[in-house]
Amino acid sequence: MFVYTALKDFIIFVPLRKNSSYLIFKLTMNILVCISKVPDTTSKIAFTDNNTKFDTTNVQFIVNPSDEWYALVRALEIKESLGSGNVTIITVGPAEDDAIIRKALAIGADEAVRINANPHDSYFVAAQIAEYAKNKNFDLILTGKETIDYNNAEVGGMIAELMGWEYITPANKLDINGRIARVESEVGGETRVLECEMPLVISAAKGMADQRIPNMRGIMAARTKPIHVIEPAPVNAQVAITRFELPPAKAGVKLIDPENMDELVRLLHDEAKVI
Repeated sequence: MFVYTALKDFIIFVPLRKNSSYLIFKLTMNILVCISKVPDTTSKIAFTDNNTKFDTTNVQFIVNPSDEWYALVRALEIKESLGSGNVTIITVGPAEDDAIIRKALAIGADEAVRINANPHDSYFVAAQIAEYAKNKNFDLILTGKETIDYNNAEVGGMIAELMGWEYITPANKLDINGRIARVESEVGGETRVLECEMPLVISAAKGMADQRIPNMRGIMAARTKPIHVIEPAPVNAQVAITRFELPPAKAGVKLIDPENMDELVRLLHDEAKVI
């Protein structure tokens, strides 16, 4: 018989009998990273069909920054530090999303999965991902803190609930020691240090990792990596969008002579109403 103990990146099975051999296995990590397609922040935003649909005409789409810069890159760093493991990316979307999937593969992801459905709402997306992940023996599921289009910050928590796993958000730093994840989370100006046994779901925020630029080798390799397309599970969306509205146009800038402080005070009091 053996008992085991975790030591950094190794599990050591210690024999209970004398003169027996130690068994040492190097830890490996199976990580799932959730990514989303979002409009580039420089895109002009407009709506069609009486403001009920987002107009994608001439819109440049990118991988959601916190999914790419923090979640995906940190997953790759963990795999590289262990010297083994697997990083799978997953998204819920139509075939048009394959371009951003290729970008994530070029950065270094090993495998890619696309659930072939429009991402109707956060619950629908989370349910599709949880359905795929539940029997895949993932150690860790990483998402970005939030997407830059809807800013809901909901999918990570929903996945954790559906999987029955622990959930930490926001995560600004992540270290792995054996089966324990050590997370630093900045909330309300304070930093919390949390430790949790895997498997778990973590939503990554600024500070988790630094952006990586795909190199030519990664770009070429991404062209031939397969994208596994899976039909969606029968899940009903919980939210329906009835209308989009653009924020009100910004008022013109008023320039005040620096010598005319009375006018500046009047404008701040009567128009801006901040004093």
